Amino acid sequence: MSDTNRTTDAIGSDGNAPVNQRPAGEAPRVELDDSTAVALYANMCRVATTPEEVILDLALNPNPMGASTEKIRVSQRVILNHFTAKRLAALLMASVQRHEQLFGVLETDVRKRVKS
Repeated sequence: MSDTNRTTDAIGSDGNAPVNQRPAGEAPRVELDDSTAVALYANMCRVATTPEEVILDLALNPNPMGASTEKIRVSQRVILNHFTAKRLAALLMASVQRHEQLFGVLETDVRKRVKS
């Protein structure tokens, strides 16, 4: 994926400011090496929780507009503690809000987006 159209935010494990927005001298910048990361597309997410963790299963539903006749294969599972899940939720909300400010409201109900 090209970095020219991508913005990134990351929350430090201390839960404070995003690691790429800390004032100089406050804490060392965290450098990420994503050279071996594998990018996968998902249009479906299932969330499960336990008292200790949040489990996100990500998958590709080949027929998102109707009932699928085949099993949907989970391609990635992300397991987070609840603190990290809360920070992730805040980052995702901020990202969606920025997108909507630039491009307009995202309608999540597909029935309202379909033009007959």
